[in-house]
Amino acid sequence: MTDDTLAIPQSGTVGESAYQKIRSDIVFGRLAPGKKLKLERLKADYGASVSTLREILNRLQSERLVVAEGQKGFEVAPVSIANLREIAALRQLLECRALEQSFRAGDMEWEGRVVAAHHRLARMEERMAQGDRSHTEEWKRYDWQFHQALISACGSAMLIDNHAAVFDKYLRYQMIALSYRGDIAASEHAELLECALARDAARACEVLRRHVAGGVEHALATGTIS
Repeated sequence: MTDDTLAIPQSGTVGESAYQKIRSDIVFGRLAPGKKLKLERLKADYGASVSTLREILNRLQSERLVVAEGQKGFEVAPVSIANLREIAALRQLLECRALEQSFRAGDMEWEGRVVAAHHRLARMEERMAQGDRSHTEEWKRYDWQFHQALISACGSAMLIDNHAAVFDKYLRYQMIALSYRGDIAASEHAELLECALARDAARACEVLRRHVAGGVEHALATGTIS
């Protein structure tokens, strides 16, 4: 993973680079829900041709991050409470399945990845708890990395990819709501680490369900999602 995207690996082409940047800007809320995506403006901002941008927007439409307005062009996909709940439920389903498989297959190298990812996340959560909101995107990247590390030994590239795509949609809602639950979320991450090292998948899924449900309710409590 790089600083410009979460789920999509880097590529050297201009089109792929523009795709990654636009996608990242949508996920991190820099392109707000409902924003009109004018091709000429995108061309100036992302350095890609109009034809390439059309391909990119169609690709993002297939990921449900962009919607087409008939003959009017494209806009960033809207958000809704129902959609957030649907995404959260799908994330729980995929992640619990992946956790079970990963906990069974994980070796010491996997444990090392999980411990290292949690360490980075925990340090960033300490800064967030102290009121430092200057690294919000970095905090969410570390969050993404920790959850991906937990499932990284599941043995299914398809499961990992699908989870990453759903996690990004869930993350978009968190960024829109600027949702940070403080010590509660940090303690749940610590519990997940304990479960991983103990190979306790049943408890991990219970913690995960509480973790995701709490994130949803906290995001909705901000009143920024209607």
